[in-house]
Amino acid sequence: MRKFAWAARGVAAVSGAMLLGALAAPSAVADGPEAKGAPASADSRKCQTDRDVSSAVVDYDGSALFETVFRAATDRQGHAFLNDSRNPGVWINLGLLDGAPRCTRDTALSVTEENPGHLFITLLGSNGKLYQARCVTSNAAPFTHATLPAACAPGFTTLAGTPV
Repeated sequence: MRKFAWAARGVAAVSGAMLLGALAAPSAVADGPEAKGAPASADSRKCQTDRDVSSAVVDYDGSALFETVFRAATDRQGHAFLNDSRNPGVWINLGLLDGAPRCTRDTALSVTEENPGHLFITLLGSNGKLYQARCVTSNAAPFTHATLPAACAPGFTTLAGTPV
């Protein structure tokens, strides 16, 4: 019976210490470096997410011959990528656009059908904020690593009033 009493006291002490540590953690640590704008170090920032994918289709001239599919995807490390079906197999890291979140949880795409039109890329950051980039599209040339920053200038901006 003594062995069980000793074990129960030990579990209670460890549980109390863990709870105290969780409650005493500063909010900057709880929210992560991205939420407070602090620089992230390799040790302090462990972004892990589920994989996500979204897509949007634009038909520039009303025929299936000129359909373009834009796809956005995330990996388990929180990086977001864009694919333009006119450039098969090429995935562009959206982190090269100014203002992109360091850790992306989810993606959404929408596109207008004018020529030129606009592709709206929306990313959900790990801090709960939405980031959106507006990119100029056309049926002339696909997005590449070299052309995406200019097409999406000035980059991502935080959407005001995002529920956190």
